[in-house]
Amino acid sequence: MAQRKRQLVATELTEAALQLLALKGFDAVTVDEIATTAGVSKRTFFRYFASKEDVVVQFLADMGADMRAGLAARPAGERPSEALLHAVSVPLTICDAHADRALPVVRLILRTPALLARFLEHQARWREDLTEELATRLGRDLRTDLYPRLAAGMALAAFDAVLHRWSEGEGEDAGGSADPGTLIEDAFAVLAPALDSVTP
Repeated sequence: MAQRKRQLVATELTEAALQLLALKGFDAVTVDEIATTAGVSKRTFFRYFASKEDVVVQFLADMGADMRAGLAARPAGERPSEALLHAVSVPLTICDAHADRALPVVRLILRTPALLARFLEHQARWREDLTEELATRLGRDLRTDLYPRLAAGMALAAFDAVLHRWSEGEGEDAGGSADPGTLIEDAFAVLAPALDSVTP
């Protein structure tokens, strides 16, 4: 019960922080404002997060965990391009389903230098996670085989390109002419021949 309550408070704080940051800009929002919006004290905020930046960092960490779990859950015999497409699509699907809330946050991250730097740090960790997972799936030795790292890097390059393209969209649909799901499928249509051509 206590754990559930903690999770609820953390979720409320995260939602309040992300929406305020996206609406007003990273530098304009204070921890006091976030706590007030979430209906908790400043002290409570600091029990969950060390800073307002950490709220966004947690959002990014969740994205990476979703990708690795998504790859691990794919059928063993599936082509690498299919498995990786599904893995990187997991957070994109969630973002698309909540575009009204997720898109402003994605824009905030990509347009705020301090947050973009943290995003790039997390991408490096995601690449390591996907590399290890892919090597295990394919029975590849990371000490001698470049394929898992290259494949993970290609998948994340596609993910990054899609987020940038989606964040640049204008108009009522908030994502321009294509949603993240369509964009990532288009990207993998380009990558798939290379990803699948060197596998056993």
